[in-house]
Amino acid sequence: MDHGLEYLLAFDGRIHRFEKGYWVKFEIRRTEGTAQRPHGIAYSFTLHAPGGKRLLGFDNAHAPPQSGGPGKRRPRADDHWHRDAADRGRPYRFVDAATLLDDFQRAVERRLKELGVGGDVIATGEKET
Repeated sequence: MDHGLEYLLAFDGRIHRFEKGYWVKFEIRRTEGTAQRPHGIAYSFTLHAPGGKRLLGFDNAHAPPQSGGPGKRRPRADDHWHRDAADRGRPYRFVDAATLLDDFQRAVERRLKELGVGGDVIATGEKET
């Protein structure tokens, strides 16, 4: 049993709030393993500004855009991340559930620091349905 995956699945629907109205949202569920999702999960982890605009995201909802020339091979899996709202996505190398969560948290802390916002979670809850 992958305890890291079980821990990560428990984050589904969670909202973590930071100072000044910034927040992150976790969406994750089990799926059948495929070439696009070989680890058997569909996920979207996003950081949002106070008004709701997405500032950063890690997901596997679609394939990352191909960069480079026509001879460049596409990554097999759809795992990717968005550095900011305008970023169409760049490949992310999924290692395991714990590393995914750590990488997302580091990226969130980095982005919040750029914005002058503390990285401490001040409230948690469930997403509104």
